[in-house]
Formats: sequence, structure tokens, C-alpha cells
Amino acid sequence: MTHDDRDEDADRPVQTLASTAGLGKVEAVDKTEEGGMASADEAQRREQSLAEFWARIKPIQDYIASFPRTGLKADKAFYDELSGD
Repeated sequence: MTHDDRDEDADRPVQTLASTAGLGKVEAVDKTEEGGMASADEAQRREQSLAEFWARIKPIQDYIASFPRTGLKADKAFYDELSGD
């Protein structure tokens, strides 16, 4: 299969797959053809889903970060007792 870099719509998912997998474009296309990796569209959807996840939990992280730090270390024995260990 040939890959035409002049087609931006076809090139974008390949670039995404290559960058997330740490491969060159040709290697990414070859791996996809072999079935060794998810398709470029799947990688792009996964990346979008992860971005949406972080956006959803950001308010929770901000709420927790708004409390002042106590400077105390967590007591392992206390947490073991809570869990019944």
C-alpha cells in the first residue's frame, strides 16, 4: 500500500498513530497493515477519549487540590486497619 503525504485527511491519522507509537510514518502504516497495531482511526479515537476523560475529572482534581496540605504522612497501619488487614 502506498501512502500519499499530499492527502492531509489520510496523513493526519497516520501521523497520530506514528507519534503515539513512537514510529516513523512508514513503520506505522506497515504495522497497521500487518494487524499488529490498532488502526489510525482507533488511535485517534482513543486519544480523544483520554482527553475527554481528563477534562471530566479536572474539576475533581481542582476541588481536592483546594484543601491545604497538612504536612502529615499517611499512616499505613491506619489504612490497613480500615481495610481489615
